[in-house]
Amino acid sequence: MLDAVIVGAGPVGLACAIACKRAGLAIRVVEKGALVNSLIGYPTNMEFFSTPELLEIGDHPFATSRYKPLREEALDYYRRVAEAESLDLSLFTRVTGVEGHVGDFRVRTESARPGAGLGEDLGADPGAGPGAELNARAVIVSTGFFDVANLLNVPGEDLPKVSHYYKEPYRFAGQRVLVIGAKNSAAKAALQCRRNGAEVTMAIRGPAISDRVKYWLRPDLENRIAEGSIRAYFNAAVSRITPTEVLLQTPDGAVELQNDFVLAMTGYRPDYPFLRELGIEETDDEARTPVYNPETLETNRPGVFLAGTVCGGLRTGRWFIENGRFHAESIVRRLTGKT
Repeated sequence: MLDAVIVGAGPVGLACAIACKRAGLAIRVVEKGALVNSLIGYPTNMEFFSTPELLEIGDHPFATSRYKPLREEALDYYRRVAEAESLDLSLFTRVTGVEGHVGDFRVRTESARPGAGLGEDLGADPGAGPGAELNARAVIVSTGFFDVANLLNVPGEDLPKVSHYYKEPYRFAGQRVLVIGAKNSAAKAALQCRRNGAEVTMAIRGPAISDRVKYWLRPDLENRIAEGSIRAYFNAAVSRITPTEVLLQTPDGAVELQNDFVLAMTGYRPDYPFLRELGIEETDDEARTPVYNPETLETNRPGVFLAGTVCGGLRTGRWFIENGRFHAESIVRRLTGKT
């Protein structure tokens, strides 16, 4: 019997595991992908908006010579922390359901890597292989939101040329690229693709670049649009995608763009079907915020907790690593009965 199963091995999930372990609780972290899987999906050489001390977990110093660390430095840091803490990790393992009640949960898991067993991963336990069931007194859900994209829901969105994730610009050299969105991810993708030889067009739903774009990115993008090196359609929406074109609806009527690739930087959301499967309810606000106690992080299902960005629902900018990491302390106080 474990004291807690932690679903998700992102920075906040690892922070929860460290806090639980230091409180004398027996835990296991179950992650459907790799260690800090969402960070692996971030763009190559992406610079964090936060300084290193705000990304630290478990009081482990994040040593870097940079004012703001790169994605690759963060990946190395969190791997080293997991190793130093000897955390019990089951990677590439998916949680398929949670039965039982507080004090006696049965967490069903299966392998998330086709054709491969577990055991060779960092800290992975073969006992948590396909079809395994874990017994725990509590469950902590720290699944973030990066795995589920906000879809356009238009014909052609499933074409191979369409992606909701941006990694690096080099494959788009000499190609006609449509970037959908006007926030930080879209701004970075548009600027990098243009500077690496792509013909970039942006489709922006609102009348201007979002005021949430970082102060050093926004003027750069606005100047590129003003000079014409990046073409932008404002108050525009994609209505259809074909292998060779994209149809936009604009205030001046329909526009057909010759197109090779579409980068739909439309944001992401929590895995609501998974949360509903766990019995976690949502509020009726626009953010579809999961129901939880803000002091203890315990959800409407006793013994099941939330931690990190998943707490914000569709308000994905409410919680980050720097404030979500402190959820671990509140949860441990609840689990140990300490105030």
